[in-house]
Amino acid sequence: MDQQMIRMVPIGINVVMSIFTFFLTARLIPSLKETFITANLCGQDMSKRDREKKIPEALGVVCGCTFLITMFLFIPVPFSDHILKNAEFPHNEFVELLAALLSICCMVLLGFADDVLDLRWRHKLLLPTVASLPLLMVYYVNFNSTTIIVPKPLRYLLGFSVNLGILYYVYMGMLAVFCTNAINILAGVNGLEVGQSLVIASSILVFNVVELFGNMWKAHLFSIYFMVPYIATSLALLKHNWYPSRVFVGDTFCYFSGMTFAVVGIIGHFSKTTLLFFIPQILNFLYSVPQLFKLVPCPRHRLPRYNPKTDKLNPSVTIFKKSELNILARLVMWIFRTFKVVDWQEDSEGMVTCNNLTIINFVLIKLGPLREPTLTTILLVIQIAGTLLAFVIRYPLASVFYDV
Repeated sequence: MDQQMIRMVPIGINVVMSIFTFFLTARLIPSLKETFITANLCGQDMSKRDREKKIPEALGVVCGCTFLITMFLFIPVPFSDHILKNAEFPHNEFVELLAALLSICCMVLLGFADDVLDLRWRHKLLLPTVASLPLLMVYYVNFNSTTIIVPKPLRYLLGFSVNLGILYYVYMGMLAVFCTNAINILAGVNGLEVGQSLVIASSILVFNVVELFGNMWKAHLFSIYFMVPYIATSLALLKHNWYPSRVFVGDTFCYFSGMTFAVVGIIGHFSKTTLLFFIPQILNFLYSVPQLFKLVPCPRHRLPRYNPKTDKLNPSVTIFKKSELNILARLVMWIFRTFKVVDWQEDSEGMVTCNNLTIINFVLIKLGPLREPTLTTILLVIQIAGTLLAFVIRYPLASVFYDV
């Protein structure tokens, strides 16, 4: 019972602080809108009839800052029992918490720099890697465990476990890059970035609660400390970003969210499970590969086209000459056409009109034109379905591949 109380009291304090943070964030966002517009951090909503209205951008930085303030104030709470009893202080856990907050803080700063300076894609890949370095260093000092358990079907070839060495750190660095950019490329309609992030965060929180009374309870307790205030601040942001959006979240929120998920996955030792909650983002990335790697022409913005007459969204397209595609591009697009996952139209002169390769446009070519809130809701239902699949893989199917 004492151990359970030790776990529950900090969680209770964290929840109370998060409730205050929700109301603070929900109040700050509308009050700061004009400040952002004055600083020219604003844009137009291309999916509305009134495109002249200025919408403040990068309000995700408010969400990130209130989250960090809450976590800074929370720092003494998990260690209060050691302080009051004058017991041996858990320096390793303290350093983990500080390193995690440092990585998130760096990502919020770099994300806001991206919103202000409009950095190139190569910088978007570099920034999460740099921000994750404090986290990787702490992992090296405290754990340095780079051994993975081999799935049962492969054990006759590789043995029970394999030590990946430095490749494991490369994997963790790539996890931070993927988490931040995967949310960023599945965007373009009101509420989608925040909505998908909330589903992922809630999924991680449920997983942490399920595992809280297991052998790795400290790692999952650490994750809960981060997920609860994150959900609180994101809910406040969603209130203003849902259709019709009064604010845009900017790249800051995507970077902040992705790094937060990467932090709890790495320090909590459940990075593979974290990736399972990104199933829709992984599918979207794979679907987008031909455009992301320039096999097929990729416009700067791939958001759906708005039809003001119907007030509905249609799939956006890219137009190119078929003769411009190399052999690999033709093979990939032939596969996509064979499985009917693209809308491919080719005229007699070899000019091709193809939908932009995102799940957003895929839903529109399969279901037809949709109103923006309907489209967002469908995409979030897909995200929830991905979470349910992730839990099926993590629990019932895990015994097929691992000794659990």
